[in-house]
Parts: sequence; structure tokens; C-alpha cells
Amino acid sequence: MSKRTILLVDYLLICISLVFTSCSSKSEKTGEKIEPKEKVNIIFILADDLGYGDLGFLGQEYIETPNIDRLAKEGMFFNNFYSGATVCAPSRSSFLTGLHTGHTPIRGNLEVMPEGQYPMPDSIQSVAKVMQSAGYRTGAFGKWGLGFIGTSGDPNKQGFDEFYGYNCQRYAHRYYPSHLWHNDEKIVLEGNGWMEKTVYAPDEIQKETITFLEKNKENPFFLFMPIVMPHAELASPDDEIFQKYRAKFTKEKSFPAREGSEYGPDLNISGYQSQAYPHATFAAMVGRIDRYVGEVLTKLEELGLVENTLIIFASDNGAHQEGGADPDFFNSNGPYRGYKRDLYEGGVRTPMIAWWPNKIKAGSQGDHISAFWDLLPTFAEVAGAEIPKNIDGISFLPALLGNKDQQEHEYLYWEFHEQGGKQAVRQGKWKAVKLQVFGIATPVIELYDLSADIGEEHDIADQYPEKVKELEELMNSAHRPNPVFGLLPNERKE
Repeated sequence: MSKRTILLVDYLLICISLVFTSCSSKSEKTGEKIEPKEKVNIIFILADDLGYGDLGFLGQEYIETPNIDRLAKEGMFFNNFYSGATVCAPSRSSFLTGLHTGHTPIRGNLEVMPEGQYPMPDSIQSVAKVMQSAGYRTGAFGKWGLGFIGTSGDPNKQGFDEFYGYNCQRYAHRYYPSHLWHNDEKIVLEGNGWMEKTVYAPDEIQKETITFLEKNKENPFFLFMPIVMPHAELASPDDEIFQKYRAKFTKEKSFPAREGSEYGPDLNISGYQSQAYPHATFAAMVGRIDRYVGEVLTKLEELGLVENTLIIFASDNGAHQEGGADPDFFNSNGPYRGYKRDLYEGGVRTPMIAWWPNKIKAGSQGDHISAFWDLLPTFAEVAGAEIPKNIDGISFLPALLGNKDQQEHEYLYWEFHEQGGKQAVRQGKWKAVKLQVFGIATPVIELYDLSADIGEEHDIADQYPEKVKELEELMNSAHRPNPVFGLLPNERKE
């Protein structure tokens, strides 16, 4: 047996050890079993590569987001909330499994040809499976990226009764794709076919999302909305949203695409098209997210479900710089340093809003430090479902309800397996970032005091060597080997 095979066997054993069969449905606040008289509907709206500063209520000067701003005005804004990772697939994996990236099975965007990504194991007790066990109808509409149709990572095998959208992240680079997927059925988008741009796929996905709400108005439901926008490429229908921003940004510098990126016979699916109006198009894409949020709110009002529905809104990672996107122009990261693929705050801190009329205090702000892996236990507790053991997440339901008796994390942890490898840990006010984990014998560790330096401008590692050592030990203990996505130097067996 080869060394790689041995490592893979070890990894599978790790995955099996994470099967969460022993559970608790007791409230973390009271210790009492939750038996809601009427189950609460839960909607998780996840934008793709939306920066912290891209929303109106957080100071965005160019883009209007009235419906998302409404969520914040009528709900609670969490100013210390973090995504699961700094890129798409591991961030979603962290959400679905309740595990941070040191434990979750998917640690990177590992492609599978011709379509799809490396699949999540079906032994994992995903949030959708937890919600199914509590009697919820479950649906995912948007971008998946955690396993192709028929594999263990198929959304239907991960607990979703219905999936509609892009299975493959690479195909989701294109807003006019040849097809989408409805469960295991390929839905051909007539007039696209990688040659022509006729059907704007996100609008088709949104139609199915609204249909899911209508079909399940009499059932408790869990709706996952991983919206593709504003991930590159920059593309928007020529409608009133685009025209509003086209008139606003009168002087544009066009973005030239790489060879093979234009729609046509030589198209490279993973590329991004040229864009003559990148600022107007990006703004229109964010505006379209806001329109979708408004349509969901309107439908909930029509169906009489407003007071019995919890909505969480967030982004999967920080703002990106691809396909002509210009986060510096829009101040997309607000006060934070870094972009997508960084483990600085700008890469992983996300604007999270929780909206639940008559339960969450309107216009409130939560300082609780939490992350994507906390969503699974929170949703489970809200639903009265069994909360899996052996996960990294902590329910923040007490914080949602304004209860000060909220359990806190000892630390939060992230790892990233590209760009030489990176690790980061936050413990209270302290943030440590390790760079070139795979590349050099002694990786650099930076230390920041977020209470005094939210922009991570001043590395104070030399002043606090003991704290650096403590946080590095936390990094080492939080990381579980994963040979599929790459081992740290001390884990390799030559």
C-alpha cells in the first residue's frame, strides 16, 4: 500500500469519526428540551464574494441596498461574525458541517473534470440532514460546489430535498451557462450554450427559489440561498438596475478579458468575459442581490410567514479582485485589510444580519464573536432539532434573543491551502496570521491587537512572543491532517 493510500485511508477514518450520531436537543441557555409549538422557518441567504463595505447600511456610497438595509434595521447586525473560509467551497463546507477549516472535510476548491468539485463524504451529518430529522423541507438554490451529481457530495445526498442551480463552481463563473441542474436533471438554458447570452441564470434560480416558498407555505422549511453574485465574471442584464448605475458611472475603464474568455466557440468556461462597464455592472449585481432579498420578503408577507421566519444574511468570504472587480473603488472591505484568499479580516469577516420579527430586537447590534460553523447548532436549536456532538460550532441563539448568558468560543481558526498555505486564529482581541505554511522552514507569524488595530496595520509579534507561541499552539491543535488538500510539512512522510 502506497503512502498516499495510507494517508487517504487515515483521512476516511477521520471522516467516519465525525459521524454525529450522538446528539442533544437541549437549550444551551436553560438545559431544557425545546419543543416549539410552531416550527420556525429558516432562510440562509449567502452572497458570493460580497465585501463587508458593499452594503448601504455599512457606509456604501455608490450602491443602494434598501432591502438588505431593511433586514438590518428590523433585525440584528453582528459585527464580529466570520465566514467559514476565504474561498467558496471550504466556506460552504464549514457552514454545512459545523466544523472549522481545520476539521471540515473540504479545505479548498479542488476541481473535478469535466464538471464539479471534490465531494463531501456522505457520512457527515450536514445541517440539512439535521433539519430533515426535525421534519423540515429543505432546499438549496444557487451555487453548490461540494460534489457532482451522483457522488457522495450530491446536494440530495447531503440532506436537501430539492436543489436547483449550478452544481459546479467553475461553471458558475458564467452567468449565461449552457445548463443548470434541478436535482439530478440537467436543465438546458435555451439560447445560451456557451455561444450566446440569452438566459441570465441567477434570475432562473430566483424564480425556483420563490416557487419553493410557495410550495412549502404549509410546511416548516429550511431554505439555503447561495446566490452566485457578485462573484466574477461581471455580467448583468441590460435592465433598469444596470441602466441606473450606467448613468451614475459615466466614465468607465473597460476590463479586457484573457484570450479564450469571451463567449464563443473557443470559450474557456473557467474564465471571465470582457466588460466595458465594470463599475456599473458590479453595482448592478449587488443591486440584484438586494432585489432578490426584497422578493423573498414580499413573498413571506404574501404567505403570512413573516413572524415565523428567521433570515440570516452573510457573504461566503471577502471581496474579490477578479474579472474587473474594483473593491478599492467601492471601499468593499470597509476598514479591514485584505481580500478574498487572505486570512486578514478583509478576507474572512462578513456582514451578518439576523432578522426574526418580534423575536430579535429591531436595530440591535451583536458583539458576539462567531462564525459559519455556529450556524448549524443555532439553526438546530431554533428548530428544536438534535444538535450534533463533536462539532466546533456553538449556538448563538441566546445572543439572537438578547440573552447575555451566551457561551463564547475559546478561539476561532482558519486555514487556507493556496498561496503557500496560511493559518489564522482569533482569541478575544488577539489575531495571529501565519504565512507560507508550506513554503519555508520557519513560517512568519504576525500578531495583531484587533481592539486597537482593526485594520491589522501594526504587527506586534516581536512585543508579545509568549502570546505568539500560545496562538501557534492553538493553530497546531486546531488542524487535523487532510491529505486530499495538502499536508503541513511536519505531517509529510517522505
